[in-house]
Amino acid sequence: MATMADLLNLQDLSGYIIAEYVWIGGHGLDMRSKPRSVKGPITCPSQLPKWNYDGSSTGQAPGEDSEVILYPQAIFRDPFRGGDNILVMCDCYTSDGQPIPTNKRNEAAKIFEQNLEAEPWYGLEQEYTLLQSEVKWPLGWPKGGFPGPQGPYYCGVGADKAWGRDIADAHYKACLYAGIQVSGTNGEVMPGQWEYQVGPVQGIAAGDQLWMSRYILERITEKAGVVLSLDPKPIEGDWNGAGCHTNYSTKAMREDGGFEVITKAIGKLGLRHKEHIAAYGEGNERRLTGRHETADINTFKWGVADRGASIRVGRDTQKNGKGYLEDRRPSSNCDPYVVTSLVFETTVLWNPPQ
Repeated sequence: MATMADLLNLQDLSGYIIAEYVWIGGHGLDMRSKPRSVKGPITCPSQLPKWNYDGSSTGQAPGEDSEVILYPQAIFRDPFRGGDNILVMCDCYTSDGQPIPTNKRNEAAKIFEQNLEAEPWYGLEQEYTLLQSEVKWPLGWPKGGFPGPQGPYYCGVGADKAWGRDIADAHYKACLYAGIQVSGTNGEVMPGQWEYQVGPVQGIAAGDQLWMSRYILERITEKAGVVLSLDPKPIEGDWNGAGCHTNYSTKAMREDGGFEVITKAIGKLGLRHKEHIAAYGEGNERRLTGRHETADINTFKWGVADRGASIRVGRDTQKNGKGYLEDRRPSSNCDPYVVTSLVFETTVLWNPPQ
């Protein structure tokens, strides 16, 4: 007799594969998904049909005209079902082909298409906090209490320092299996908090990969019975917040003479500081206080190897005269489509008024 595990692990699906369509819901952080059967294998998003869902149930359409259309944009191997099954990153449109207001991917893609020769690369450092499901308190913390002060937890080892490592490792491997370019992971400064890095990835693919990595993390924490939080300051007080530091370079920055290109780009980022802060995530003012490795939200400054700056430049970049910059302002709950395209727009496409 087949067990539940046997049935879940079936791979011969009579010539079909399961394509899990994934999209972003009306709150901007709520990820939604549903699967459909398609003839496989699938090697390109264009081979997949468009689909639809009830937008009135996700806060994205009125009940009297609730159909929202899913456009497949990127495909990944499915680490949960295995085989030829896939995860499909989609964006959302009205029935007459107009992007709905919460579709940030469409505008981002248009921005990147204005200068493909610039070849923007991104490395996105996604920090997140794991919460106990019953009490919404960080994993490993005493219920209603606090662990010892920060210090031993960052990249820490041991049962009293690293809580949730199995989740972080399972996510790491699942992302690599899926084809997401995760370059590393680490325990963070606040206990119960972790980070992984996606990149280097070029252009719109950086947003696709980070969103899908978040979806995979949601699915893994669902299995583990743990709640994922992307709140930029999950615990008030003397505890680090959670960000999504955005490492960025263009082709010109990576070539000889790139340091001058980097400093000019930083100057342009400073001129649009308020605009960037407004687009860098909800609740970020609770995190960007000038403490806990952040610059004050109202202050723009940059420095070499300065983790208290808005923009950090690495010592190797200074030494080599080329490389990349790190924008430390985006919050953990930012929309990577918005952040990556805005950084590109400001540094490459925008000409400051004289």
